Amino acid sequence: MSTLKFQTIRDWEQYVDLKSELMELKAQLLNLQRMVDNKTKELQQEVEKRERIEQEVVKLERFNIIGQLAAGLGHEVRNPMTTIRGFLQMLQNKTDLLTYKDYFDLMIEELDRTNTIITGFLSLAKHKPTELKRQCLNKLLTNLFPLLLSDAYSHDKKCIFDLVDLDIDTNEVTQLVLNLARNGLEAMPPDGCLTIRTYIDGQYIVLSVSDEGTGINTEDLSKLGTPFFTTKDSGTGLGLAMCYSIADKHKALIDVQSGPDGTTFFVRFPQPPV
Repeated sequence: MSTLKFQTIRDWEQYVDLKSELMELKAQLLNLQRMVDNKTKELQQEVEKRERIEQEVVKLERFNIIGQLAAGLGHEVRNPMTTIRGFLQMLQNKTDLLTYKDYFDLMIEELDRTNTIITGFLSLAKHKPTELKRQCLNKLLTNLFPLLLSDAYSHDKKCIFDLVDLDIDTNEVTQLVLNLARNGLEAMPPDGCLTIRTYIDGQYIVLSVSDEGTGINTEDLSKLGTPFFTTKDSGTGLGLAMCYSIADKHKALIDVQSGPDGTTFFVRFPQPPV
């Protein structure tokens, strides 16, 4: 190892000064690097925030289009459909037309399916304030349990409730729970288990619906809640859109975690004031 040699004290002083300046420059460089890293992180967060806003704008535009369509056509289409359905029911019971009973059943079934789609349109189109009513969320879920249990058993699947005693302001959460639960049941193979839980997480009351399906593709996660987007062959793409609309009316947030072992929807309701 070589040793530095200095001819004069002045040389030593210059060396010390240079070394001090070098250390100071290194410190400044590290500080600049930290500043660059922080700014880069801030810019990345800003870009992600802008992308989320743009996605929300697209969703709102689609909701607005649906609202205009539903307001213009919903009731007008329903009225003649109700008349047609009534005549079909009357005709299918006539003795001389019993041969065509299967045809009548099919037509009535298709009319009912169309009516369900229109109901979805009208639900998304409602802009009036939601009439919130204080009731126990767990009581609401307990009342739904026999219905969901029946749905699960009819498809050789299970349903588990794990509830915490909570209160929440709601009058549309029933439809939200049914949509999320039935989506979960449809996503699972036989013997799969659907788990519905409620718990408190900080300032939020959380409702979680977990299935044991194969998960949602990464590229599809950002599209969830978009009207008409569906991965089902017979889906309308309105079920999850209704869930997001209901959550928004209740100032709730919906988060999704999905993987090869299943998917969980978290609906985070702000706790009502005491």
